[in-house]
Amino acid sequence: MKLKLIAILIALASVCNAQPQVLDKVVAIIGKNPLLLSEVETNLLQEKEKGSEITPQMRCRVFEDLMFQKLLLSQADRDSITVADAELDAELSKRINYYVGMLGSEEKFEAFYGKRISVFKEELRDDVKNQLLAQKMQQKVTGDVKLTPSEVRNYFNTLNVDSFPLINSELEISHLVKKPPVSDEAKAEVRSQLEKYRQRVLNGESMSVICALYSEDPGSARNGGRYEAVMRGTMVPEFEAVAFRLKPGEVSEIFQTTYGLHFIQLISRKGEVLDLRHILMSPKISQIDIFSAKQKLDSIRNLITEGQISFADAVYKYSDDAETRQNGGAIVNPNSASTKWQLEELAQLDQNLVFMLENQMKVGDVSPVIQYVGPDAKQGWRIVFLKTRSEPHQINFKDDYTKLLSMATYDRQKSLITAWIAKKSKTTYIKPSDEFNSCKLEYNWTITP
Repeated sequence: MKLKLIAILIALASVCNAQPQVLDKVVAIIGKNPLLLSEVETNLLQEKEKGSEITPQMRCRVFEDLMFQKLLLSQADRDSITVADAELDAELSKRINYYVGMLGSEEKFEAFYGKRISVFKEELRDDVKNQLLAQKMQQKVTGDVKLTPSEVRNYFNTLNVDSFPLINSELEISHLVKKPPVSDEAKAEVRSQLEKYRQRVLNGESMSVICALYSEDPGSARNGGRYEAVMRGTMVPEFEAVAFRLKPGEVSEIFQTTYGLHFIQLISRKGEVLDLRHILMSPKISQIDIFSAKQKLDSIRNLITEGQISFADAVYKYSDDAETRQNGGAIVNPNSASTKWQLEELAQLDQNLVFMLENQMKVGDVSPVIQYVGPDAKQGWRIVFLKTRSEPHQINFKDDYTKLLSMATYDRQKSLITAWIAKKSKTTYIKPSDEFNSCKLEYNWTITP
């Protein structure tokens, strides 16, 4: 579950605040790792911001979760598990960039915390490193759990289905996307302008200044086009193919991605991690082209509703969305990796689409042509097909296999963790303070007398 932004910000502030409001103390020792009261209080604060009631039971659960994290760290040290500097730097940059994006700018971020981003990173460094070590150790404990359908069915047969809350109504939807074409003249115009900027950089002008003045990338323009700790798999393939061939200081040729035209200047490289600057400019699309794309999609919709072509075949033949064109336009829910969506999840993407699906469409209907902005932030049009809609129901094997697989996998992982804690706590020094002696712990810990 994602934390609310305010919960994350408060938690980070409490970690990085140089003057805690409460006198800190050690509330447990696990191996060589102390567990501090401030860590418990910070996690409780996060739970409170998520809307949870802070009860004695909640306090004990948070305390035990943190004991588990410390035990993972202790075993990671024994097993010589490490985190590379490049991996740690990349994770720190990813987190900082996320929070900067939420607050709007680096200036607003630094004003919120009252410190430079570089200082903030340094203060977070040890905590993030420990989190990565614990994650690696937990992955080693649970392994890659892959359950067969028969194992999932066996799990389902152990459940008291009548005690489960109803599964909310879920929908499966597909879409067909049309994007306005970009004329060769518009591409040539942008390429010519970019080449002028590129030559200025080659002649010694500041890439940072040129990016800040002319780049159309909202994620980096305000930082002088700079991206830090870029690892393979984080950018589109066309971008990475160019970036990872450059030498420090080198400026690339102009190249194209789905976002537009770019060129890159590599700042530094540490193994497979890059710091770079890039400028992005996109060819401009005329209003005539936008209207033409809408008319084209109207014609395709008519073919579908008149029965001349199926929605899936029309997607394969006409859709401009590469991600869904090969699967009939099915939109996958990233939260569950399935094609099923609850309306509340869809509302986070497109409130107008939810209103249409809930109030105007029946299963089998195709929506009117509606505006669409894809992941590349470019305007287009789409039609949406409502494939299925389930009614609220008790969980069952046929309709809810994906949910059951997730539940069964979690159950298997938890049993592995239970056995691991019972085993490792026997060979690790574990001493909680008297303050938590009254807690009824979920796992079978061996406490050092």
